[in-house]
Amino acid sequence: MNAKRILVAEAVLLGGVALAVLVAEFPGIVREVRLWRMAGFRPGPGNPLRAGRA
Repeated sequence: MNAKRILVAEAVLLGGVALAVLVAEFPGIVREVRLWRMAGFRPGPGNPLRAGRA
């Protein structure tokens, strides 16, 4: 195998690992977003948590 094929194989392997971690963490990410929404966090200029009006 030449160096280019080894680099491509490593990139594919790292991409697969990153995808597996993302899929494994997805339920936790969804849970966190739901908690932020219940706490009233909304992105944008009218956000009371950022404006100091909480």
